[in-house]
Amino acid sequence: MKHNLITILLSSVLVACSSAKIDADKSITLVEQGRYHSNIFDQSAAEIIAFDKISQQTFVVNAQSGKIDVLNSQDINQPTLTASLNIKADLQKYLHVQAGAANSVDVANGLLAIAMAAKNKTDAGWIAFYNSQSLLFIDAVYVGSLPDMLAFTKNGKQLIVAIEGEPSDKNYAIDPEGEVAIIDIDWQKSTLSTVVTRLTFSDFNVGGKRHHELPKQLVLNGYNASVAKDLEPEYIAINNHSHKAYVSLQENNAIAVIDLQTKSIQKIVALGFKDHAIKGNELDGNNKDKKVNIKNEPVLGLYQPDSIATVTFNNIDYLLTANEGDDRSDWLTDLPQAECESANFYYHLEDKICRDDIKLKNAFNNKVYAPLQNRLDLSQFQTGGIYQDAVQQLKFSHSITKQFGDVNGDGKIDRLMTFGGRSFSIWDINAEKLVFDSGSDFERITAEKYGNKFNQSHNKLKNEDRSDNKGPEPEALTTGMINGQTYAFIGLERMGGIMVYNISIPSQATFVLYLNNRDINIDPNDNVDSNGDGIKEYQIDAGDLGPEGIKFVNAEDSPTKTPILIVANEVSGTTTFYTINLK
Repeated sequence: MKHNLITILLSSVLVACSSAKIDADKSITLVEQGRYHSNIFDQSAAEIIAFDKISQQTFVVNAQSGKIDVLNSQDINQPTLTASLNIKADLQKYLHVQAGAANSVDVANGLLAIAMAAKNKTDAGWIAFYNSQSLLFIDAVYVGSLPDMLAFTKNGKQLIVAIEGEPSDKNYAIDPEGEVAIIDIDWQKSTLSTVVTRLTFSDFNVGGKRHHELPKQLVLNGYNASVAKDLEPEYIAINNHSHKAYVSLQENNAIAVIDLQTKSIQKIVALGFKDHAIKGNELDGNNKDKKVNIKNEPVLGLYQPDSIATVTFNNIDYLLTANEGDDRSDWLTDLPQAECESANFYYHLEDKICRDDIKLKNAFNNKVYAPLQNRLDLSQFQTGGIYQDAVQQLKFSHSITKQFGDVNGDGKIDRLMTFGGRSFSIWDINAEKLVFDSGSDFERITAEKYGNKFNQSHNKLKNEDRSDNKGPEPEALTTGMINGQTYAFIGLERMGGIMVYNISIPSQATFVLYLNNRDINIDPNDNVDSNGDGIKEYQIDAGDLGPEGIKFVNAEDSPTKTPILIVANEVSGTTTFYTINLK
């Protein structure tokens, strides 16, 4: 019955929703205005952003530098760099600690908060606080390993932090627990008091008092990991009433629901799987055929959302997910073959590394795939099998296919478990119902625009480079209300550009527009590292590459007194401002 979950969810979309009507006459356009260029290529120089309505400044995470770039945004046609907060230096100066990358930023009531990893990412990191107007350092609080994302509640009285607890590279030698921190804020414009509550998932471990609550389709495949270590909080969305936070557990294909009043984990919701064998869920999984071939395949997609957002209609919280996808292969490479295979991963014989992502063509090559234990029975995908025509280039998860791919229990794999949904979804998460999914829209729309140049990567010019691996890879996501209509804005990390949908009736979300200012004829790799410092200097500008963070600013708070959209692009290192106009 595993493969039927999505069918069941899709048949349950008629939930109570907004009485609002989608008004085609109130559709919108995006008009590019100014663009700040960091001149740093492919070094995560523009990731997450926050806009301060008080100072009319935009704060941009310049991740690897450990800094926050401060842009004067009073004139969005000419955003200018006015300061760069060196969080690393301030933590060293005031707390005498060694920090690593900056991961996230948010602002409320003149208080700026930044999530900072430790120099060694498996050590506990910090949340640093600044005055958003004076830009003076205020304080920093110690939280768990790898604080990855943070968000203030609407009233600014709490700050919620997703603490990912990512394992050490290559061998899982250290694997911290994932956590969620709730920081109570008492901010008096000049003085700050905080109280930190750290929520762990240890009660869900085997033998724990809540282990029985875990949903059956929760993905748990961390190497020798307890449940608490396996769960990796990625992103936060807080509802309008500031009493619930939703946390994406990306690798686990799940959402944790947090009660902010009782400061407790209410439940964990498994998102289930997207059936690419049914009409509307087609994909192109072949990166070698030099053509657009979007079709049904016998695979199940793991939604694995990165960014999430929430909207409320008729007192129902709807959760929006950007279904990026992710795998664990980077943390496995150095595991010996026996240990690798015992955890249901596979040992790549040619590369002599442990991996999870694999292609059918490699699974049929005994020079690459010849496991001593836990071999997948892929006979139905071989010549003469009922799925012999399945695409052989598509990457799928070995361990998750081992766990969920045998649909009828006969020992043979019926569905390959692939990473990401190549879409965005809308969920009534408390009722655990899928309300809407954009299906194959993103690939179809980009293919109509670019032909076989679609599914490019964000840092090189190569047709269909990502068809075999997560496609356009939706990552950034935000929502906004304009003239009585509610819109979702979704950034495609690899192909680039922004998809816009009217979600005023969640179960009947409609496509509005796709805008991408990328020049698809320019190879970003023409930028070169001329002085050998590891950073490519800009020789050419191919437009915005790799949208990582999106911020909607309503008309009331905007410097133009019209709604605007701000997009941070991690590969091009650009921050771009758009005016949102009614057609």
